[in-house]
Amino acid sequence: MQLGFSSMNTPAEIPPDELARALEERGYDSLFMGEHPHIPTSRETPYPAGGTMPEPYRWMMDPFVSLTAAAMSTTDLKLGLGVALPLEHDLFDLAKTAATLDRLSGGRLLFGVGVGWNVEELANVRPTIPWKRRFRALRESVGALRALWCDEESEYRGEYFDFDPVWSLPKPLQDPHPPILAGVSGRLGMRHAVEWADMWMPMDAGLGNVAKKVRLFREATKAAGRDDVPITIVAFGDPDYDTLASYAALGIERATVGIERKGWKTDATPLAFIDRYAKMIPTLQDT
Repeated sequence: MQLGFSSMNTPAEIPPDELARALEERGYDSLFMGEHPHIPTSRETPYPAGGTMPEPYRWMMDPFVSLTAAAMSTTDLKLGLGVALPLEHDLFDLAKTAATLDRLSGGRLLFGVGVGWNVEELANVRPTIPWKRRFRALRESVGALRALWCDEESEYRGEYFDFDPVWSLPKPLQDPHPPILAGVSGRLGMRHAVEWADMWMPMDAGLGNVAKKVRLFREATKAAGRDDVPITIVAFGDPDYDTLASYAALGIERATVGIERKGWKTDATPLAFIDRYAKMIPTLQDT
């Protein structure tokens, strides 16, 4: 199993190029960054983990710009969106940005997508998409992106995304396109991941039994004729070695650490954390 690092990508952390270089030097296989283009100041949506929304969410930088900086300072480190919010983008711009990053990085982009957790945030950008239909709209956005990345003359017909043939060039370097990771959970999220994702990226935030989730996902993909869909799991907090090893035993391809680690709200230098987990990487890779 490979180990990746998830960064909140704020100005308080070490610069993304330095972070990426440190990760690659220590044997991490990937760097993931999420996004919130904005956070409404007035909202009724509770923070999913409970309590007050952590301060880093207000300060997240643009992940595509930061991952480009990370790409320029590394050679092999995979560059992950963990996750991008396609419903909050113009899809033509998003397709171009992702394709450019994939080319400039030598084909290292992992394109994680999700629907977010903030009702008001989506409403500000896409008032025509009801919150209860966000998964359907995400599926359409992924279909439209695949068309823009893969087809010489790209066209898409859907309820929320609909356009006549266009040229969207250059295409990504990876063929047919960067892997699309479904960063969605729950019964509905899993169903969508089975239907259209290249990889599944659930979270382990102590909210359920990971082994059961993996078993159900494997059963569902097999029933859909899609065996061996890779899984990347996002581990919250400071998981111990046994927890990470248990992921490997389940056949999980990659785990990412770093989100909600001890001191993550204020610690500007995660290097001590990175060093601690780097010691586990050789053994995890052999399991």
